[in-house]
This record gives sequence, structure tokens and C-alpha cells, in this order.
Amino acid sequence: MADDGSTDNDRTGVYLALGGVAVLVGGLYAAGVIFLGDRVPSGTEVAGVAIGGLDPQAAEERLDEGFAEQAAKPIKLTYEDESWQIDPTGAGLSLDVEETVAEAGGGRTWNPIRMVETLVGSGEAEPVIEVDEQALDAAIDTIARKVDVAAVEPSVSFAANGRRDVEPPTTGLSVDTAETAALVREAFITRQGPVELPVVEKEPTVTGNDFAKALDTLARPAVAGPVTLVLPQRRANLLVREFAPALTLEVVDRALAPVIDTERLEGGLARLRERIDSAPQDAAVVLRGGEPQVVPAKAGIRIVTRSVADALGPVLSKTGKARRVEVGTKVERADFTTKDARDLGIVEQVSDFVTYFPYAEYRNINQARAAELINGTILEPGEVFSFNETVGERTEANGFVPGFIISDGVFREDLGGGVSQVVTTAYNAAFFAGLEDIEHQPHSFYIDRYPVGREATVAWPIVDLKSGNNTPHGVLIEAFVVPSTRSSEGEMHVRMWSTEYWDIRAGVSERYGSTEPDTRYDSSDECVATTGYGGFGVEVYRYVRRAGQNRLLRTETDEVTYTPADTVICTG
Repeated sequence: MADDGSTDNDRTGVYLALGGVAVLVGGLYAAGVIFLGDRVPSGTEVAGVAIGGLDPQAAEERLDEGFAEQAAKPIKLTYEDESWQIDPTGAGLSLDVEETVAEAGGGRTWNPIRMVETLVGSGEAEPVIEVDEQALDAAIDTIARKVDVAAVEPSVSFAANGRRDVEPPTTGLSVDTAETAALVREAFITRQGPVELPVVEKEPTVTGNDFAKALDTLARPAVAGPVTLVLPQRRANLLVREFAPALTLEVVDRALAPVIDTERLEGGLARLRERIDSAPQDAAVVLRGGEPQVVPAKAGIRIVTRSVADALGPVLSKTGKARRVEVGTKVERADFTTKDARDLGIVEQVSDFVTYFPYAEYRNINQARAAELINGTILEPGEVFSFNETVGERTEANGFVPGFIISDGVFREDLGGGVSQVVTTAYNAAFFAGLEDIEHQPHSFYIDRYPVGREATVAWPIVDLKSGNNTPHGVLIEAFVVPSTRSSEGEMHVRMWSTEYWDIRAGVSERYGSTEPDTRYDSSDECVATTGYGGFGVEVYRYVRRAGQNRLLRTETDEVTYTPADTVICTG
């Protein structure tokens, strides 16, 4: 029993001793947590700034203050003899002070190993850098654009005589921007001298050996001779001088290939176009044998420049008979078709008017010229005939000669004298065809060779004769002159051809409001002596019916007042 009691006492002592050690260790651990657990390990430095042994707030303040000067310094980059600077702030580089201190060991910890590090030290700590990647890339790209040199792909152009202008391949340079960004981030911390820009060479797609081969196998035969174009129903040679200026050899799909400039080739095709191209011809309605006939439309043919360019490329490396390509032509349809012409319904004469004039050679010339310009005019439904627009200004270049006109109530000599005879005749032909009277102006005083009240004059460009086609059919105007001679009067004819749509009758009132002429004395060199006669007023009526019907649709009234024609005595 004595032995058993001794053993129990020994065990109790051991347990008490162990408990005391545990209490001691626990006390030391608790003290470590209290006094060391939130401090940066002793001896810790970040980018040369000592923050060991400091609590996190103090460490952050010291690191922020110590790194501020270094963070503001520009980072220098160099390449060969040139140098540039990057502003860290502008490039989006900054030190994350709080995260750096935390990574260095600052902040409370229950880890006993960290407590030991706090006592004995942990050395240099890695800084945590914040980077605005977009701002950094932009800063580097600005510098890279000053260094980069694009590789030059080879090319060959040709003169009209076949002479080659060769641009050989050239190696380029390119800044490795990803590696530069890594070096800049490192230099932001270390500042161990300028950053040497990492530059790599950029080779062109086609290098020297391949280019030399292409010169022999493509550039030489390309302009060795003409290319035969096989066109529908004919062949034609496209000469070197015609296609060479439009040809270049350029890199296409990683190989040298022919490229044709269609705009320049267009000029080279001019000779062939004169022989091959034909413009489309609109259908027309003409008078043959005194009857209207439809002249069918004709399609045009045109070489398509793009088709020629596409066909040339594959045969330029060939020689002899192999330099032959099939090229189609484009058929161009007329704007006004044969059907359009037939649908106009111009099948019969719907009006005919004749006026007569005394002999004067200027009348023969001027009226014939105006009739020539009017003759053949076609008015589609709804269109308007304008004498001034159709005939144009009466000038020598337009075929007119001086003749007598009425100006300010007296006769004067001017270009185009006599064309009012054409205007009056055309007005009456339109009158009896039932066309709409849009604009006409009678002479200031009456001329007795014209129907009273139914006549018109013009003056460029303000006084015009305009008639509108108010029928569902086309109207063809026929105009011609039977010249006057010293022994016979001339005849001015205007006819309208269409499908009869209107039935027109004319009437005229008695003359009223007679006025007496005055006498003028004119000392100018342009004076033309005349004997005067009185003026008067009159009403002209147009009775409008539909063709083949008796019902009167409307009566149109036109009031015309003629001023007296003064007696003119020349005193010059």
C-alpha cells in the first residue's frame, strides 16, 4: 500500500509541473498576441523603405511618405540614341500601400510563426502595384509609334513602254509592348536605370528570294506582249501600252500577284471602245412617206472594264497563244423602247396650219432654222412644249441671221428676225390640235398676214410659247418651210400628229375699241420708215369637243388688244 501512494504523488507532481509550463506558454503566447501580433516583422523593407516592427498604420504612413518621391519620378525609356519619359501617375501606376503592408505581415495574427518573424525579422517584402492597364498601354503606344517602322511589302509598277519600277521588300521594326509594360512596372519599383525598349524585327510577307523569283516568272512576261481579247463575234489585241500603266504587282494572299486599276485601264480601253462600243438608240416616231412610223430601239454594246481587268490577271504570266482571254460585253438597253414608241399612239394627223410670208432672205434662213429645231419634237402625255427651250437663243452660232423684229412698237433689226412667223404657225397648229394654251403673247400691233387675234411672238428669254399635251397620246410636231422667192410667197407649215382626241372649232368677235396711230420722228441709224395703222380689240373663241362627239365641253375665250402701229418718219 505504501508503494502505491508514493507513485500517485509522483504523477501528481508531474501533472502540476506540466500545467505550470502550459500556463507559462499560454501567458507568453497571449503576451505575443497582445504586443507582437499586429506589427510588421522586424527588418522588413519595401522598395528601400524600412517598415519593420511598426504597426500597420504607422507602416503605411512611413511607406507612403518614403515612396512618394520615387513614385513621382518619370520612368526613362531608350532606344538607340533616342529617349522618352513616362509619367507614372499619367500611366496609371501607383503603390497599394495598405495591401503592401498587409502582405509584408502587418495586422494582428494568431500564428506563432508570424510572431517569431516579428521578433527576428523577415527581410525585403514585395510591393503591391496598382496598374491602370489602359492608361499604361496608351503611354507605351505613344512611344511605340515613334519607333515602329512598318515592313514594306515588295511591289512592281509599269510604264506604258513596259519599263518596271521595282520596290523591294524592307524589314520593319516593332516595339514589344507587352514586355515593355512588364519592364515599366518593374522600373517603377527598382529604378535601376533607364528601360531599354525591347524591339523586334518584322519581316515582310514576301522576302527577297521569293520576290526575285516573282520578278522572273511574273513581272518579265507580264509586259512581254499584247493580250488577245476574245469578244463576241470578234477579237482584239490589248496592247502593252494600253494595259501596263494600270498594272501593278502587289502582295495578295501572301504572294506577289497582278492587280489592275480599273480607272486607269478605262483610259487604255479607249481605242477598243471606238471600234467595239455602240451606244443604245432610243426608239423614235418619224414621218416617212407622209405617214408616222416607229423606228425600233437598238441595244448598245459596251466593253466592261472590270471584266477585262479580271480576265487579264491569270494570263499575264503566260506567253504566246496562251495570252488569250474571253471577255463578254454588256448589252445596254435603250431608255425609250419600241413598245414605248408604239404606245404613244402617233398614227394620224390631228392638225395642220400654214402661214405665208413675203420674200426676204433672212426670213427663209431664220424660219427654216427654227423649223429644223422644232421638227420631230415628241410630247408625251403631260409634257409641255416650250419654243425657247426647243429652239434656244437666236444667235449666229445657233444658225440665225439679223432680220426685222418689233421692239417698243417699231421695227428694229436683230438676230432671229422672222421667227415669230414660226411661233404663230405653231400656236395655231397647237390651237386646233386642242393642246393646252399655257403661255402665248400676241404681237403689240396687228400683222395682217396672221389670223386676227390668233398669233404669237417670242423674245429670248422672257417671252415664250408653251403648249401642254393634255391628251393620253403622244404628239409629234412636224415643221418645215417652203422658201419665198422674189416672185412667190413663202410658206410656213406646222402639223401635229397623234391620235385624234379633240374636235376644235374657232370663232372671232367683231373688232372693237379702235385707236388711231401717232407719228414718230426717228433720227437713229436703226430707223425703219413705216406707215401706221390703227389699233383695236378682239375676242377669240375656241370651242372644245371630244372627237366624234357633238356635246360642247367648254368654250375658251382669249381677249387680244392691239395697239396702233405708229407712222415712223426717219429724220437721220
